[in-house]
Amino acid sequence: MTALSLAPAGAASPRSRQLVAQTRVELGLLARNGEQLLLTVVIPTVVLVLFTQAPVADLPKPRVDFLVPGVLALAVMSTAFTGQAIATGFERRYGVLKRLGVTPMPRWVLLAAKTIAVAVVEAGQVALLVVVGLALGWSPHGSPAAVLGLLLLGTAAFSGLGLLLAGVLRAEATLAAANLLYLLLLVLGGVVFPLTDFSPGLRHTLALLPIAALTDGLRLVLRQGAAVPLHDWVTLAGWAVGTVALAGRTFRWS
Repeated sequence: MTALSLAPAGAASPRSRQLVAQTRVELGLLARNGEQLLLTVVIPTVVLVLFTQAPVADLPKPRVDFLVPGVLALAVMSTAFTGQAIATGFERRYGVLKRLGVTPMPRWVLLAAKTIAVAVVEAGQVALLVVVGLALGWSPHGSPAAVLGLLLLGTAAFSGLGLLLAGVLRAEATLAAANLLYLLLLVLGGVVFPLTDFSPGLRHTLALLPIAALTDGLRLVLRQGAAVPLHDWVTLAGWAVGTVALAGRTFRWS
């Protein structure tokens, strides 16, 4: 008769199981953080309704067709960058990441789980904004596959940037930097105000920002039914690869 062994298994779980388990944890944490989740949902919705209904800026007509693509990009930036950076920064401050650092889970699994979790939340945001946009008279065009590709690539770029900030700065510095960058990118990224409002030299520089590339690509597809320019794909891919690689190399557990 074989003796029953109650000794724990000495090997770590497969990386795929670690990723699934950590993604569930991240989704649970996002769901509990009601205030942050409310802000990331409410702000883009308010921007869409306000700038569509009130003549607060001289925008191309129809206003809603111009605004919806920019607000979709804003929703991605709100969740994947600002919310991600602030939440992760305070997790490091309170020792949550330090505890995770002594487990067999590698950094890339944590970073991937956080990115997947925000992508799930963004799916709900996008659905809400699409419904609000349609109610305001929005008439979308173009390829859904191109829109999905832009949103996913934008999520990777902004998540990498948020995790890069949270991985190297103190929580208070992350909070300040994330909010400041959010405001700057909101104003300078073509979300509400067209890049054509800026001088040619500044416009070419701003076009290299991830929010500008995401907004421009979405706007061309959804307003005109056009193909996404290669410049926008390359810009977003460069930010995604660069920020994710840097975050993976510099992320600190404590």
